Amino acid sequence: MADEIQEIRSGEALVSFLPPGLSILVPVYNSSEVLPNLIERIIPVAKSLDVPFEVILVNDGSSDDSWNIIRTLATKYECIRGISMMRNYGQHNALLAGLRVARYATAATLDDDLQHPPEELPKLIEKFRGGFDVIYGYPESGTHGLLRNLASIATKLALQNAMGAESARHVSAFRVFKTDLRRAFNTFQSPFVSLDVLLTWGTAKFGFIRVKHEERQMGRSTYTVWKLIRHALNMITGFSVLPLQLASVIGFAFSFWGLAVLAYVLLRFMLYGSNFFGSATVRTGDFGRIHGANSFPESGSSHLHCGRNNRRRLIDGARQLGALLPVGMGFLIFWIPNCPTFR
Repeated sequence: MADEIQEIRSGEALVSFLPPGLSILVPVYNSSEVLPNLIERIIPVAKSLDVPFEVILVNDGSSDDSWNIIRTLATKYECIRGISMMRNYGQHNALLAGLRVARYATAATLDDDLQHPPEELPKLIEKFRGGFDVIYGYPESGTHGLLRNLASIATKLALQNAMGAESARHVSAFRVFKTDLRRAFNTFQSPFVSLDVLLTWGTAKFGFIRVKHEERQMGRSTYTVWKLIRHALNMITGFSVLPLQLASVIGFAFSFWGLAVLAYVLLRFMLYGSNFFGSATVRTGDFGRIHGANSFPESGSSHLHCGRNNRRRLIDGARQLGALLPVGMGFLIFWIPNCPTFR
């Protein structure tokens, strides 16, 4: 980065230093009416922290007058920088674009609809200075709808192994973290981005603090049912090994079942010969029907009885194998998550 003070190469690790200060990242989407109010509330709070700061407003393909408002605000306030995306890429893509040009050592993110009160930012900064790399401000009470809350479950499932179950439960778009964590995903390129997942690539020092959340100041959430479903599927398949483990368990279970059935059939064939498959019974029955029903009454009935017994043994054996299947699946479910190959 052009604004980095210096770079020191220690062995193979490149250590960079950013000037102390705060970069506040705000993704903007169709928020022209609320932006002036948001900036009027952010700037006094940032000044009270007594550190250099900047506010990076990222226009995420808004269809209203948001970009013109950002340009006006950037002319009025020197601390404001504006970025305009070519189209709507989504909140996390917008945040990533802003993070990659941030100038100061600490970054903060908050929504553009004033659900995250800027006045709560000092709480996160104070907690952050306690030795954490990432701090989340989670709401005192839920302010999102049912579908939004359900979609967040997928994110938390994907994150809980990396940051711990307790921290994953408090993931929020209201964050403070070290800007230099971006070095862990500096070359990351993907149409789907989750900033929270990317942060886990750079640190395991996560914390959280309860803060006040407010209702939306304007409009409605742009999250649709389809977007929420797509987000959940992307999180589960793109940033979690759970689908791989599940597919492995199912594959091993069916393989175990197939091998067990094969071994059972071969064993019974070696013990009972071709009569196990009922072929002799069919031939005898056909022969009896050709020469008359009374020609070989004893032979026909004995072979029919033998065929029934063989089928009964086959059914009993299948039931025994069926009883072993849950045992085999239980073993695989226990073994696969603990196998280094699947970790």
